Amino acid sequence: MKLTLIISAIIIVLLLVFFTVIPVGVWITAIASGVKINIFSLVGMKLRRVRPAKIVRPMIKATKAGLKVKGNQLEAHYLAGGDVDNVINALIAAERAGIDLSFEQASAIDLAGRNVFDAVKMSVTPKVIETPQISAVAKDGIELLVKARVTVRTNIERLIGGAGEQTVLARVGEGIVTTVGSAQTHSSVLENPDDISKVVLEKGLDSGTAYEIISIDIADIDIGRNIGANLQSLQAEANTKIAQAKAEERRAMAVALEQEMRAEVVKAESEVPRAMAEALKSGNIGVLDYYNLKNVQADTKMKNDIGTGVTDYVKNKKDK
Repeated sequence: MKLTLIISAIIIVLLLVFFTVIPVGVWITAIASGVKINIFSLVGMKLRRVRPAKIVRPMIKATKAGLKVKGNQLEAHYLAGGDVDNVINALIAAERAGIDLSFEQASAIDLAGRNVFDAVKMSVTPKVIETPQISAVAKDGIELLVKARVTVRTNIERLIGGAGEQTVLARVGEGIVTTVGSAQTHSSVLENPDDISKVVLEKGLDSGTAYEIISIDIADIDIGRNIGANLQSLQAEANTKIAQAKAEERRAMAVALEQEMRAEVVKAESEVPRAMAEALKSGNIGVLDYYNLKNVQADTKMKNDIGTGVTDYVKNKKDK
């Protein structure tokens, strides 16, 4: 009895190990779906720490879609960190849409970090991306605020290493600024907004990007500030400040010159007493002449004082 229990336990353990190590269920599913795969290949996947279901199910999907892919290819892509299921979906979508896409291209795009299935879908159904509000100034100084819708589709050949959406938007914005800036008046831009689309589209802005620009449509144009008038106002204000600075400089120079001349006068006046003394000493002027000169000076000072007093009196009367 004990021997029978032991044998039964061993058989159960062996069966558990067998079904754990050998993915019989996955193998049966593959055979039933028409996928020819050796069960030992599935065991090898388990030993290489590859989940067989991650390889077999995409193979079944590819086989049903009529694609020829090998298990080694899928396993290698899985071990490289790729999304096998996404690659197969992309290949099926490309085959249905008539897009030439090989497994090598799809796996390379997937390993580059791009969603290859979304890229194929976007190649079939173009995507519309909208630019932010772009400020551009025409030659007459009027600012225009432009919004554009850019219709793009994926360029599979340039998907690896090609620039993304932000580059496309930046180039479109630059083209709009250049086109509006070359217009003579803002009204001409408002009258023919499609001219912007034509000129920008002819610049080949999708060069070096992962996308192909199909169309550029102007969604909205608003009138902004009068940049030219603002610049003229700022220039006039700057010119006024410069003129004021130059006038202040000239006034300061005039004050300095006046003070310098006054200093010369004071210096000359300081020499008068000495000259008078020398003249008296040498006999060139008499004492009476000296006193007559002093009397004239006193008389002149008195008249000046009287005149100043009268002026102040009249001024005070007028103020009252």
